[in-house]
Parts: sequence; C-alpha cells; structure tokens
Amino acid sequence: MRRLRLDIAGALLDQALVPDVCGKVLRATGLVVEASLPKAPVGTGCEIIAADGRPVPAEVVGFNGSTALLMLLSDMRGVAEGCAVRPGGKSAEIPVGPELLGRIVDPAMRPVDGLPPPRLTERIGLDNNPPMAMTRRRIAEQMPTSVRALDSMLCLGEGQRLGIMAGPGVGKSVLLGMLARAAEAEIIVVGLIGERGREVREFVERDLGPGLARSVVVVATSDEPPLVRLRAGMAATSVAEYFREQGKKVLLLMDSLSRVCMAQREVGLATGEPPTTKGYPPSVFAMLPRLLERAGNSHDRGSITALYTVLAEGDDQTDPIVDSAKAVLDGHVVLSRKLASAGHFPAIDILPSVSRVMTEIVSKEHQALAINVRDVLSAYQESADLIEVGAYVGGTNPRVDRALRTRPALLDFLRQRSDEHIPLPQTMSHLSRVIAEGART
Repeated sequence: MRRLRLDIAGALLDQALVPDVCGKVLRATGLVVEASLPKAPVGTGCEIIAADGRPVPAEVVGFNGSTALLMLLSDMRGVAEGCAVRPGGKSAEIPVGPELLGRIVDPAMRPVDGLPPPRLTERIGLDNNPPMAMTRRRIAEQMPTSVRALDSMLCLGEGQRLGIMAGPGVGKSVLLGMLARAAEAEIIVVGLIGERGREVREFVERDLGPGLARSVVVVATSDEPPLVRLRAGMAATSVAEYFREQGKKVLLLMDSLSRVCMAQREVGLATGEPPTTKGYPPSVFAMLPRLLERAGNSHDRGSITALYTVLAEGDDQTDPIVDSAKAVLDGHVVLSRKLASAGHFPAIDILPSVSRVMTEIVSKEHQALAINVRDVLSAYQESADLIEVGAYVGGTNPRVDRALRTRPALLDFLRQRSDEHIPLPQTMSHLSRVIAEGART
C-alpha cells in the first residue's frame, strides 16, 4: 500500500512538473506568429486552429520570455489574434522505410505523386549529428559517373561530397540529371529544393526515368514556406542516412544547397537575427557545415556520395555561400558561362575545379594524364590574348605549340551529350590517345 501511495504521489508530481503550454496567437508579423506558449522548447511542433477551424501546422523556432515564435509549414490564411495553439510534441523526426523507393514525397514524407501513402514503420531525426571524425572510412574507391570530364579530371570517390558551382542557366540541373541516370549507386536520393514547379516532373520523367525505381525524390518547390524548404534539405539527408545504415551505396543529389541557405536566411531574419555577410545571418553559416558533414562514409556500413548544386549569384565565385561550401566540401566543379554560351556542355571549367580526393583513388598513370590536360589548358589560357589577335608566332613556346595542337581534340573529348553514357575504361583510352597525338611534333 505504501509503495502504491509513493507511485501515485510520484505520478502527481510528474504531472505537476509538465508545463501547461496550450496557448493562443498574440500577433503575426511577416513570417512569424507570436503565441503565448510558456516553456515550449524550440523544435516543438504545433497546430494553430485557424478562424475557419482548419489546423495550420507550425514549429517553434524561438522565444521571447513566455512568448513563443512560430513559423508555419503552410500559408497563414485564417490565422487571427486569439486562435488556439496546440503543441503536438517534437516535430524534428520523419517516418522512413524501404517503401520510400520509387516515390516522390514532401519533407514530411507525404506523397506528392498521387499514389497511396507508403507504409513507413521507422522514424529518424531531421537534424542528426554528423558521424564522428575517426569513425569514417577513408575514401578509397572511385565512383564512375559516365561523364568524361568528371571521370578523367575530377574523379568522384565513394563517400565524397562535391559542389557544382555556377550561375543561373549554365547547366547545373542538366549535369545533375546526367549523374542521376548513369552513376553507379544502389540508392539515389534527390532533394529538389526551391525549384520551379514544372521542373519537378521534368526531372523525374526526363532525367530519372526508369531510375526512379531505385530513387527517393524529396520536393519543396519555390512557393513553399521557408521552413518547409529548409526541412526538405534536412529530410533528403536523413533519408540518405537511413539507407546508408542499411549498408547501401547511396548517391545524394541536392538541387540546390543555395536555396536551403536562403530558406535558413529567411527563418533567421524573421526571428530577429542580425544580417552579417551579404544579408545572411550567423545561423546560415552554422547550419551549412552541420548539414554537409552528415554525408560521407560510415565506419563499417554504407556510404553517402553527395553532390550539391550551389548558385553563384551573378557568376560570382566569391559569393559567401559558394565560399563557405568550398571550405567544407571535398571538391567543387565550376561551370563556365563562356563555355555554355559556346555550346560546350557540360560546361565544366577544368582549371578552377578540383577534386580533393582524386590522388587517393586513381592510378599514377591516370594522375599523369590529368596533369597533362591541365598543362595544355593552362598554357593556352596564359597566351590566349596573343593567340586570339594572331600575334603568337609558332615555335616561340613549346608548351603553347603543344596546346594549339592538342586543345581542339581535348575540347571535343570534354564535350558530351546529356544522353551519352561512357564507361570509364573507354574514357581513359580516349584521353590517352588525345594526349599522345598532341605530343607528336
């Protein structure tokens, strides 16, 4: 009896310690709704009961004393002063499971492809901790992509994280589609974040095609609230982590990382953060490495090889997001507007691009060929002004003479149709011939 009384007393005490956080809307300013929710932790999922009785999902993103700052996961129509706010618990988790394969879903894993909801029996966090540094396997194997310029000059390793840097309209999404169709991965996770609505179906049907069966596509279009777009980047990474834990070789394609950062900027500014670099608040530069470090190899299971498109506004390669991404990623591919304007696709500018793991995953012979290609391209670039005005005299510089002989065939080698799939041995054999013929005087 005494034990029973103690249990009842303990339960009553626990109940007394649970804060009553049910509240009401106080006001709405811009993207933020203020509500009386004392002691509501950041990350708590809520429902605002709109004036028409419709539940509006929201999340606590900050607080000021007993006033919680909420951001909505849908539009703000019907939200008015005095509307009831019901906390629903921690929202930073999503359901996952094998039935996600072949599906197109939103960041909450709800289907957007018109099919019945998948049966998902497991849950995973949205904002997971990256693997510990010493638990990661080293990147030791090349992942062929069937893109000649990448496989020969900017080799992608299994577990590598690579950025694709370019201004708008230079071919980032087309290159991503080439990789989605041909890369040697067991599972493909695609995050389409901030995209135009029409591009989603185009990417799925044109670029993935039959590959959709081994893919999961997470979509948050440009018209979605910033919190939804931010969660889409995290959700795509979480789904990739789930399949990595199953021992799978995962390819994560995120288009685009810049729009995830822009969504975080909107969230940060709306909650009162000061703008720092080019209008980005500090939370953007704290979020970015945390998100990117989640990809890579695990200790003894699968891997996540990740490619992120990064929008260089005005083709500015010193944009703060471009700079920050370069500092964290294991390499970057720069797309050139000049090459794209000349009809050279994929418009990969080899000289400013780099793969930081290439020397670890390819043979000495492969490295020597890549060095030869860079020497040809840099020699031509150094004398381009003289060559283009006809002032260069043949025989003046052996490096430039060699570049003039080799460059046309080399540029032809680096061009590729978006529907071409070229095996790695064929790529290296072709490049060897180009370099050997250019070396003949």
